[in-house]
Amino acid sequence: MPDSAHGLVAAPQSSDDLTPTTEQSLAAQGFAWNDEIEAYTRETDHDPAAVDGTAGMLRNLGHYVSSAYRPLPRR
Repeated sequence: MPDSAHGLVAAPQSSDDLTPTTEQSLAAQGFAWNDEIEAYTRETDHDPAAVDGTAGMLRNLGHYVSSAYRPLPRR
């Protein structure tokens, strides 16, 4: 989900969601773990395709994904 403070956010529901394959796949897409919010984040242009691509990748790995896109104000 796009977040104005953190970029694109992929947050696990529980630690069981953080399988090695999931972590490797997120890292390969440029995500890094953010301890402050306990989620993976990636700088992004908040493009709907970025949200859909990440959600699709996680679904393909067997995760339930709730995704949303809302245009953010341009800075």
